[in-house]
Amino acid sequence: MKKNLLIIILLLTAAKFAFGQDTLKQQRFNLHFQQTIITQYKPSFSAPYSGQNSLSTNSETQSSITSTLFGAARLWKGAEAYFNPEISGGAGLSKTLGIAGFPNGETFRVGSAEPKIYVARLYFKQNFEWGTEKDTIEDDANQLAGLRSKRYFSLTVGKFGMADFFDGNAFSHDPRSQFMNWALMDNGAWDYPANTRGYVLGTTAELGQPTWTLRFAFTMVTTEANESVWDAKIGRANTQTLEFEKRYTLSGQKGTFRLLAFTNNGKFGNYKLAIAQNPSAPKVDSTQAYGRHKYGFGISADQYLTKDFGVFAKASYNDGHTETWFFTEIDRSLSFGAVLKGTSWKRGDDELGLAFIANGLSADHSDYLAAGGYGFLIGDGKLNYSPELIAELYYKINAFQKKFWLSPDYQFILHPAYNADRGPVNVFGIRAHVEF
Repeated sequence: MKKNLLIIILLLTAAKFAFGQDTLKQQRFNLHFQQTIITQYKPSFSAPYSGQNSLSTNSETQSSITSTLFGAARLWKGAEAYFNPEISGGAGLSKTLGIAGFPNGETFRVGSAEPKIYVARLYFKQNFEWGTEKDTIEDDANQLAGLRSKRYFSLTVGKFGMADFFDGNAFSHDPRSQFMNWALMDNGAWDYPANTRGYVLGTTAELGQPTWTLRFAFTMVTTEANESVWDAKIGRANTQTLEFEKRYTLSGQKGTFRLLAFTNNGKFGNYKLAIAQNPSAPKVDSTQAYGRHKYGFGISADQYLTKDFGVFAKASYNDGHTETWFFTEIDRSLSFGAVLKGTSWKRGDDELGLAFIANGLSADHSDYLAAGGYGFLIGDGKLNYSPELIAELYYKINAFQKKFWLSPDYQFILHPAYNADRGPVNVFGIRAHVEF
């Protein structure tokens, strides 16, 4: 008995040393897991016409599932490696078509109804530090616990998600735990580089200081819009993203402001040229040529007003001349909202969130859809243009020890796919999320 007890104590001691649970020490490696299931239902709605990319007017229910294993290891001083196998399956409403600000952000990672496993992330990070001021980094998914200088320079190379490093927001960034609409994950008009599942090959550099951070990324581009094959002509097909983040306090409460700019270069189609070539049935893909560009910017801010209540706002724009290539068909976007923790009703780990979104298109893009053109997500065959307006309300319930969460959700969508002739649409959802 004593021998067995000694072995258990030794194993627990070894595990503590290996995983570095003491955040004052450098954690050597960790493992985390998440699973998210989102089920959404929409009743039928009215529309005088539909096209090949329209949201179905019939009532329907669809579910998505993603499961991710997060592995991280510290290799040598300042060096870290990350590996995330992931499995996803299911579908979005109407095969994830017919709404630019789609109500399920997790469907961005779903390639087919049948669950499939793939490598989501595999990247290497080297960090260089100086100065005596330190931050305590907590043990988390893709984050090794330990101390890090507030002054550092890091370089990351491999496969990752741009949202892992850019366009963060304390209240509106992760559809697995916050708002579900994918126009609230990031700035809606940022056509951010990614394959079908939301990941990219590239490199990022980050300069960190006590109150601000500057980031830059250079990534590859896919050969086709919303696809997974990478274009080997990196000199002609690439993206550059630059972001400045400023952290501050206002009346003793934390706040953050971010300014993002991007340029995408590749073999893109041009909306105006597609209409000129075929006014009655334009096809933007038929106009693809190297040397095309898309540029834009985004502004994001979040601010705690009390320790339990915070607000956020985002605004973004892209030029809208060339076809949407990576994310979703939004050329202008404005969103804002608020999140309240349940402390006042003795549910301090619960959250209540409310947000509003207004999405728009460039003149070239709306003219193309009105002429009967199709993108990879929207297109009703014709268009009575009006901004797409969305409201989302969710309540996140801590169902079990901050490991299992349930989130009822409601979204009201006016003018889906920018078409005043269709809708409105009501979407009711429930999200189950496990993490440990």
